[in-house]
Amino acid sequence: MLAVSSKCVRLSRALSQNKRALHDLTALPSNKPAIAYGPPGRSATTGHVATVFGATGFLGRYVVAKLAKAGTQVIIPYRDEDEKRHLKVTGDLGQIVNMEWDLRRPDQIEECLRHSDIVYNLVGREYETKNFSYEDVHVKGASDIANLAAQAGVDRFVHVSHLNAAHDSPSAFYRTKAEGEERVKEAFPTATIVRPSVMFGYEDRLLNNIAFWPIWWKLNNMKTSVRPVHAIDVAQALANVIQIPSFPGTYNLPGPSRMTYEYLLTLVSTVTYNPVSRAPILPKSVALALSKTAQVVWWPAISPDEVLRRYIDDVDVPGDWDKFGITPDEIEEHAITYLRRYRSAENFARPVVFPANRETSSYDIA
Repeated sequence: MLAVSSKCVRLSRALSQNKRALHDLTALPSNKPAIAYGPPGRSATTGHVATVFGATGFLGRYVVAKLAKAGTQVIIPYRDEDEKRHLKVTGDLGQIVNMEWDLRRPDQIEECLRHSDIVYNLVGREYETKNFSYEDVHVKGASDIANLAAQAGVDRFVHVSHLNAAHDSPSAFYRTKAEGEERVKEAFPTATIVRPSVMFGYEDRLLNNIAFWPIWWKLNNMKTSVRPVHAIDVAQALANVIQIPSFPGTYNLPGPSRMTYEYLLTLVSTVTYNPVSRAPILPKSVALALSKTAQVVWWPAISPDEVLRRYIDDVDVPGDWDKFGITPDEIEEHAITYLRRYRSAENFARPVVFPANRETSSYDIA
């Protein structure tokens, strides 16, 4: 009798886990259903299939992790075999599907997205190369992906641009970002366009770069003001879009606070217990000349366009975080996580130190 009772209990539990509720059903714009099932967490299935172009980049890895953890099957287009291996473990068995692609091959792009109900375009370049210009990546590449997604009947398209995207910007990076937005809207009118500001995180080009090459952040007398945002907050916002059947429009995702490069340099110095850099402040003409000379080396070096961006303040627009259900974190909350590696052995476990405020360079113990 006891054995029979235990089997009945297990059976009832199994049946109760398979019950579905109305919130498990999502009606897509094409009127196709996406039905979630399975236990909550990593082994769940949301019923969605997402293609994340740019998944092997800085932001992409976090978007993939957020989607796969919730139970979404994720298609990972990749170019280099070694760049996508770390993404395999972000999802359960069969949830991460790797597919080789090239930005100039429409057939490969179409193959990567034809089974998806949502496509993310995170493809971008901080600098130009001999193979890909800003125009190739931010304009033509974005347009091709959006066009092919529309032709394949993909329900939703999410395009990541930049907070400072503008047609009249002195930076080619920002100009092509703005033009890319327009081309995406033409190809996919209901696209969701997300504009984050400069991001910080483990593999960022902000805190790590300031700690390693502070001289390039002293340009403009360190008076350039930015609104840094946590990459994981942006990734969560992008992952939340999948729960919304239709979300057209352009949304700004700046950081919660505005700060100058001078404050960021002081922040890195205080958190790492390293002295403030004594590197000279380079005139703009000298910095541009050095950055042009640096293009002859084969490894990525600061480009002239990156120098121009060091003189451009982040635009003053309100954030749309509430539409994604997220409150962004301040950079001080995570600074020690990403900067502890730059401390010396004797300072490794010392308490966290911050500047007293964002207007001065004095020290204060937190």
